[in-house]
Amino acid sequence: MSDPISDMLTRIRNASRALLPAIELPHSRMKESLANILKKEGYVAEVSVDGKTIKKIKIQLKYQGKKNVIEGLKRVSKPGLRKYVGSTEIPRVLGGLGISIVSTSEGVMTGTQAKKKNLGGELLCYIW
Repeated sequence: MSDPISDMLTRIRNASRALLPAIELPHSRMKESLANILKKEGYVAEVSVDGKTIKKIKIQLKYQGKKNVIEGLKRVSKPGLRKYVGSTEIPRVLGGLGISIVSTSEGVMTGTQAKKKNLGGELLCYIW
């Protein structure tokens, strides 16, 4: 797999469109931190890491009736074309209704947290 973050976002998108209650992914620290940001921002219900030898991330999706809480996901920085932004260049998603996720030198965080800490980095994805 050449882009595990894109695979994670695609699995979340497909599962939410199919109204599945939960998904499982292969574990990595980057995916775990992305999933924890989604939980903290209220886009998913629960995130847990299972397994001793082969770890998996289990994400409980969140719905409002039959409507998805996550309306859209977009991968910005790709393995073939990385996208780096400074702290003043971090974009607002849908006028502040969505979030951008940035990988900085202090870890993975939302765009607003990176602006407050005056950090730039790799712009991973948009979620709205």
